[in-house]
Amino acid sequence: MKKILVILTVILITQIAFSQKYESNWESIDSRPVPQWFEDIKFGIFIHWGVYAVPAWAPADADIGVYAKYSEWYWWRIMEDSKAGKMFRDYHDKMYGKDFLYQDFAGDFKAEHWDPTQWSELFKRAGAKYVVLTSKHHEGFTLWPSEQSWNWNSVDVGPHRDICGDLSKAVKDAGLRMGMYYSLYEWFNPLYHDNIDKYVDDHMIPQMKDLVTRYEPDILWTDGEWDHPSEKWKSTEFLAWLYNESPVKDRICINDRWGKETRSHHGGYFTTEYDLIHEGTSGKIEKAWEECRGIGTSFGYNQMETPDNYMSSKALIDLLIQKVSSGGNLLLDVGPTADGRIPAIQQQRLYDIGDWLKVNGEAIYETRKWEGAKENKIPNGYFTKKGNDLYLILTQFPESYVIIKGLSGERQISMLGYDKPIIYSKSGQSVTITPPKLTPDESINKHAWVFKIENAF
Repeated sequence: MKKILVILTVILITQIAFSQKYESNWESIDSRPVPQWFEDIKFGIFIHWGVYAVPAWAPADADIGVYAKYSEWYWWRIMEDSKAGKMFRDYHDKMYGKDFLYQDFAGDFKAEHWDPTQWSELFKRAGAKYVVLTSKHHEGFTLWPSEQSWNWNSVDVGPHRDICGDLSKAVKDAGLRMGMYYSLYEWFNPLYHDNIDKYVDDHMIPQMKDLVTRYEPDILWTDGEWDHPSEKWKSTEFLAWLYNESPVKDRICINDRWGKETRSHHGGYFTTEYDLIHEGTSGKIEKAWEECRGIGTSFGYNQMETPDNYMSSKALIDLLIQKVSSGGNLLLDVGPTADGRIPAIQQQRLYDIGDWLKVNGEAIYETRKWEGAKENKIPNGYFTKKGNDLYLILTQFPESYVIIKGLSGERQISMLGYDKPIIYSKSGQSVTITPPKLTPDESINKHAWVFKIENAF
């Protein structure tokens, strides 16, 4: 009866939180809780795909900083007066000629081999629970038939397909959550530079409302906010509509990129990027958060990346473990080619992550960080918690026994994917685990091993 009352109370509180009227100010907008489902799903796939997939170039090994290695910034870099800009421009002039405009790439963004169902099956096999697609990056090219981007979208030119619509359907049919990335600003839109207020009122806000209304995404992942404060973007006005009136008002998640002052301060969940935390953040994130990065050095496909530029499967699984054990999600990016294929090396990385999650997913999904981890500094060890169960995830198999302190319940210990008993002993609020001697046939985990401590609390 007590459990039923607790569940009913949680449901009631949630309904009240999501049924209240939100006002157009950050105090009110920030009072809306991040939907629990977001903190439960842990692992998502980011997709950067657009016209930039045609040149698909960035100097992956140059000493020019993290951001300058992003191939999706190609148009901006060839126009930029900087060290990175010169490298991009020299490449562009050599390959295409000085008079070749970036806009001319759009005709070669054809997506002729694109199969949204195959993509969705790949993401599901990888163990991802959500997908976020760049509906419009900073170049302004939309992947849906936006009225505000006439003749600069994937239906009017290039693929002649509603990429947002086709992928959204396939992802949802696969049982995954679907999100849309949207850039608030556009590098070379004349209206943006001539009249920012008109751009926001007549272009940006109608476009975002159209995106939300058409495809009913679970996540709206904004970016490109840094030029102006949120007041100029009218962010809280839009978010009040999103939370009060939109068709996804009860389930939508948003991030924190809504104005140059908002990252890690306002909005929904907080975001980091290639482990870079926005200025003004202490580095310790208490709110729901998410790390995003590419498998390599770029978000968009970069033909110059070699295997050395890609994280190994082991490194990616370790990264997922690290982020989840710290209370965050991992949004891992793939960069498809212009014809619609996800590079084989990226697919292989996703297969390997999925294989590991098939065995060990219960230590990742629906878990939370364990505060007791601070007092348990185990080499290569990370903790997650689910109810009264505790998981110790080891990114290197231990050579000797492991001691965990601060456990108050009756403990039973097993190793995920291993069907033999685990030797352990209890003493007060501590437990000592003796790792098994694994034969090659028993080593089903190649990258990380999980000990499950049931009824730890």
